[in-house]
Amino acid sequence: MGSAYFREFRLHWPNLLGSALGLAFGMAINQYILNLFGPAMIAEFGWSKAQFALVGSFGIVGLVAMPIAGRIADRYGPRKAAMIGYAVVPACYFAFSLMNGEIWQFYALTLVKGTVGILTTTMVFTRVVVERFDSARGLALSCLLSCTPLVGAIAAPIFGSVIETAGWRTAYQLMALVSLCGGLAAILLMGKSRGHGHAKVVAGPKMHWAELRGMFGNRVFLLLLGGMFFCNIPQTLVYGQMSLMLAENGIPLSQSAALVSVYALCVVVGRFLCGFALDKISPHVVAVFALGPPAFAYVAIASGADAFAVLAGSIAVIGLAQGAETDVAAYLTSRRFALAHYSFIFSLLMVGSGLASAIGSVVMSMTLAGTESYDTFLYIAALATIGGALCFYFTGGRAQPEVADDQLLAARLASAD
Repeated sequence: MGSAYFREFRLHWPNLLGSALGLAFGMAINQYILNLFGPAMIAEFGWSKAQFALVGSFGIVGLVAMPIAGRIADRYGPRKAAMIGYAVVPACYFAFSLMNGEIWQFYALTLVKGTVGILTTTMVFTRVVVERFDSARGLALSCLLSCTPLVGAIAAPIFGSVIETAGWRTAYQLMALVSLCGGLAAILLMGKSRGHGHAKVVAGPKMHWAELRGMFGNRVFLLLLGGMFFCNIPQTLVYGQMSLMLAENGIPLSQSAALVSVYALCVVVGRFLCGFALDKISPHVVAVFALGPPAFAYVAIASGADAFAVLAGSIAVIGLAQGAETDVAAYLTSRRFALAHYSFIFSLLMVGSGLASAIGSVVMSMTLAGTESYDTFLYIAALATIGGALCFYFTGGRAQPEVADDQLLAARLASAD
């Protein structure tokens, strides 16, 4: 492994660390701990579970806002975008602690956080990485994207304990403080580059309508969009239904919890393996081997196998692939399109991912209502997974950046000492 590979980490570790902190302590942490606040708030305010669950549908507003957020990151740079996001997200967390029980307050704050908070997500912070890393871009992206689940795994029991001992209001205030500190650290670190002002090299001019139309006619973009869509159809099963699915196969709660831990560990391991492979192997080949195997795992679970080893192996395979589509998509977007428009293009791919998760939820609900079993959806998930892996595969081999700005950026990285 060449010295240039590790030199990028030596040069740009502050930027990578800052981006990882920014991604972990922004809106993303909410997905790991929101469910902890639900029972306490429902008990105090008398909300129904249906009222609380309705916030899950607010994600559609975020999908609409994603391209706008991506354009802000391209036009003004990820640091300024993160400043806007972190001016709002910690304030929203603190405002949650002041609610008086009116459900509209909870809805309004969730909408504001979900809309502006997009400026603390992957489309902003992955840009910091792809601007600065070239030879080690895949592994750097994996390091960035792995930080959030690790922080979530640590934060969940801490906030759960705070809710039990000091109450949910104190927990929200603590989350506001943690988010603010994490955001400030991120903004400071992501602005300290030992390179030569790479952000200025790739700052994005306005994308004209002709360019936008051309992008939607671009074969690689459509394949990436299809890959993100199909690979995320099964997401609702992975995030919210895993324990119930395992129970259907005769796995008791204690063993189910162990399998969830195996899954979480495999997610982190899989991301690092995928990132390293992207730097060394053609990304379309990596995509097939990283994203295709879960199809066989879904079929194995649907077959009714109740052997713990079979189910554990299937869950491990699913975990190893979980999130790899984001790594692959971010990598290919940075290689196949101008970095000047990276965040905007990547935001459109994330819209496809979000729509797929929503559609997957509806499809799973329909299949459960009709069959009282997860098997039908598991077979659908297997087909969708194969379709997604093939979409990524047909993007073709390793491609170099297409514009002079990216060539200049690579040259600066190569000359940095």
